[in-house]
Amino acid sequence: MEQENPQDQSHEHRSDTILLPASTPWPMVFALGLALLITGMVTHWVVSVLGLVLVLRSIFGWFFDMFPHEQHVAVPIQAGVIEITSTRTTRSQLPVGVDHRKLLPIETFSITAGLKGGIIGGIAMIVPAALFGLIRYHSVWYAVNLLAAGGFVHWAGESDAFLAQFHLHGLLAATAIHGLTSILIGLLYGAMLPMFPRKPILTAGFVAPLLWTGILYSALGVISPILNARIDWLWFVISQIAFGLVCGFVVNLQVKVRTPQFRALPFSVRAGIHSDQSHKEDDSQ
Repeated sequence: MEQENPQDQSHEHRSDTILLPASTPWPMVFALGLALLITGMVTHWVVSVLGLVLVLRSIFGWFFDMFPHEQHVAVPIQAGVIEITSTRTTRSQLPVGVDHRKLLPIETFSITAGLKGGIIGGIAMIVPAALFGLIRYHSVWYAVNLLAAGGFVHWAGESDAFLAQFHLHGLLAATAIHGLTSILIGLLYGAMLPMFPRKPILTAGFVAPLLWTGILYSALGVISPILNARIDWLWFVISQIAFGLVCGFVVNLQVKVRTPQFRALPFSVRAGIHSDQSHKEDDSQ
């Protein structure tokens, strides 16, 4: 004789209710603990310990919310009629079977274009950074060493005179940080430039640099307190704009490649026999 599963009995509910997963706070606690665990790496080890405690506790609590049986709550069903209304005016519909939707982008830049733009834009960015060091500290190495100081904790208490001197390991560290960041942003430009407005020079050269400068301004105190204490934001914005203008210009000069969206277009459009203008003329007739 088969025995009834207690879990099946616990899932029995009336027809006027529905079983939904019970709410649990542990995912939020886990996210907070993980954030504190990472933040402690650049602040203090006590913060990481607190984050580790929260992560372990949330894993334990979350596990027993799911196993051996997932917790549910019975929610009453409230039947009713929902009347759907709209304030928009009715417009004439296009004939069925006529596809007037645009699939964008049908062309984009290759990875090589993003690499070229990132490298050349990174080189252009060095010019205002070196000019800042010459004007303020009479040395082209100050900006280099300041960037490298983000990875060297023992440089936090060094003087401006020390940062104005040439240091080989500082040059290597700054080159690696600046080169990797420039290449990544160059790849981002190659992917996003085809989706920018008709005047990409405004978006790529000014809007995008100002946007990520604002994001970095709010987070640099946690990422690198050394840079946050000594960076000159005016010159930093000038350097970012120089990168955006040059990188966007170089990427825009490259030849575009066709995306999978291009293959979704009708053959007549892909072959150049039937264009969008022809579609418009057909609609007007």
